[in-house]
Parts: sequence; C-alpha cells; structure tokens
Amino acid sequence: MGVLAGRTALVTGANRGIGRGIAERLGRDGARVAVHYGRNEAAAKETVAAIEAAGGSAFAIGVELGLPGDAEALWEEFDRHADGLDILVNNAAIGSSRPIEELDEEEYDTVFAVNVKAPFFLVKHGIPRLRDGGRVINISSGLARTAAMPNNMAYAMTKSALDVLSRDLSKVLGPRNITVNSVAPGIIATDNTYELLHKSEDAWADAAALSALGRVGETADVADVVAFLASDGGRWVTGSWVDVTGGSLT
Repeated sequence: MGVLAGRTALVTGANRGIGRGIAERLGRDGARVAVHYGRNEAAAKETVAAIEAAGGSAFAIGVELGLPGDAEALWEEFDRHADGLDILVNNAAIGSSRPIEELDEEEYDTVFAVNVKAPFFLVKHGIPRLRDGGRVINISSGLARTAAMPNNMAYAMTKSALDVLSRDLSKVLGPRNITVNSVAPGIIATDNTYELLHKSEDAWADAAALSALGRVGETADVADVVAFLASDGGRWVTGSWVDVTGGSLT
C-alpha cells in the first residue's frame, strides 16, 4: 500500500510538465488523482494512462482556467468522479516574458486570472470538499524571490501573490489540521524550457550553472517534494515557502 492510499488528489495543469510529474508521483504513492487540463485532452489522457499503467487510479477533468466561473465548473466536474478531496495542488499557470513597455492590459489580466484568481477561487470553493488533515500545495517559482528579472515581472508578481495565499490560508485552515505550502521550482526540464534553452548553444549550460548542483532540474525533483508535503511526513510543515531551485537562489 502506498503512503497516500485511500486519498484523493487534484492536480491542475497535470497534462504536461511539472503537473504531470506531480500527478504521476502522487498516483504511485497510492492517491487517486484528478488530472486537470485546460485544452489538451489527449495529453491529459496520456497522464491518466501512465498513472494506471503504474498501478494507480486517475481520471481527467477538462476546464479552461482564467474564465468567469472556472472554479465552480472544475468542481462540478470533480464531483462527478469523487465525493471529497485530500490533496489540492495548484500547478496550472501561464508565463509572461515581456518587459513592462510591451505588456498590455489583456495579457496582464490573463496571467493574473490563470495564475492567481483561479487558484484563489479553487481553494474557496474547494474548502467544503477538503477533508480535515488535508493538504493544499501551491506551485510558486524561484522568480518570486530571485534577483530582479524585469522581463518576467508580471509572472513573478503572480507567484508572489500565490505565496501570500499559502501563508495566510495556512492560518485559516490550520484548525482543521490542513497544511498549506508553496513549492518554488527553479529552471525545470519540461517541453517548454527544453525548446527555449536549446535556441542557443550555451543556454542549457548557462541554466545548469545557475544551480549550486550544476544541472537543470527534472520534474521528479519537484514532484518528490510535493509528495513529501502531501504525506504524513509533511504534517508539521505549513505556511512555508519551499525552495526547489537546486540552490539557484544561493
């Protein structure tokens, strides 16, 4: 039996990248995993299939975040498959890499709607479904606390807001023995970053050099930390910002 046997988890943006890695790890640990996706149903089904192939249980939920009523729609889909939740991982996010001179209001609003508003209302509407002793884990970013990177300003601002949500929500849910934490990855090898870093010959090496450990992170590096926080071993960690940058901030 896995350490999360009998528990139900929801991972947003679990059809690819870090979210998929987290969903697969929680599935291996015994949780039944709700694999959320926005548009790419085929990729979400691949995540579900991978979890099931490893002996786990999973189902897909398709709701595009960043639109009015998105949180309610997601929970309605969830309720068709499960009657309660133990672990909520707010992972879904979109990036923004424009300098302030080029960032328009539409992109700004979209980034905040997906990265901040959606997690906030997912938590709000998820609280009645979240069982005592549960876990809320928000995927932040090392950019929220690293040296200034002006082209990532809007994205970093959203992740800082998510960190405030984790800190304050830990006080709200603490009486129910529910922990709330932020996990902050650095550069992680996903489809998006792989494509970006291989645009130039030195970009990958430069990214690896940012880490004290001399390499680019893997999705498993983040998923393992999330799995710990989701387990009984993480019961005394709450309201925390967990650096998973491989020492990039040192």
